[in-house]
Amino acid sequence: MARQERAIRTRNAVLVAAAAVFAERGYEAATIQEILERATVTKGALYFHFPSKEDLARGVLEHAVTDAPPEQPVKMQSFVDMGLILAHRLPREPLLRGAARIAADQSNQRFFGKPWGDWVELTALQIVAAQAQGEVLPHVEPDRTAQALVGAFTGIQLMSQAATEMADLAERVSLLYDLVLPSIAVPGVLGRLDTSPERGAKAYAQALSQAEARTADPVAPAPAALATPAPVPVADTPAPARTA
Repeated sequence: MARQERAIRTRNAVLVAAAAVFAERGYEAATIQEILERATVTKGALYFHFPSKEDLARGVLEHAVTDAPPEQPVKMQSFVDMGLILAHRLPREPLLRGAARIAADQSNQRFFGKPWGDWVELTALQIVAAQAQGEVLPHVEPDRTAQALVGAFTGIQLMSQAATEMADLAERVSLLYDLVLPSIAVPGVLGRLDTSPERGAKAYAQALSQAEARTADPVAPAPAALATPAPVPVADTPAPARTA
């Protein structure tokens, strides 16, 4: 058991180190030597878990799509929370940042495909759930809307990375929702949505609390994952009101 735990720790250390290097330098410029130095493991230990740099990148990408946000009575809030939680986590989690950098680099598509499809599908599912509760305007097409939102989120993420190393990502994504939601949500829902930059941290704390509760009670149902191995997602009347 102790050996297995050490192996898991080593694998995780290598993944986190690789993700940090990928996030800073991109896939092509990243070197195994720098990843080794960051992870403080031997070359043999690294290659035991990941035979190549491509395998390392694939391992990082497995962490790109996160679990579904906590269910809210207003489904459009769950939709908003998905993007705001990601905006909160990206600056703080090397695995997510590394996955986002790999996914955004078009030169990598020959190796890793086009991961945006997962986020588009998951965003569309959130919109469909809100439609079922009458929270979405009649003209909204979930897939086309999801395509636009994922693209907008990704562009904002890249701008935030270049400008502030993602320090202002939550504020930028909050503004995106304020501008776009009036074209998606019915007027009666807009005023009930919390799109503040702080919302992502609150919703993520709620998700962690629910995860701890499920650990304590193994029979409790777990929320569906947003999928497996991308990044990033992220309009009638007045802009949506912020709430505390």
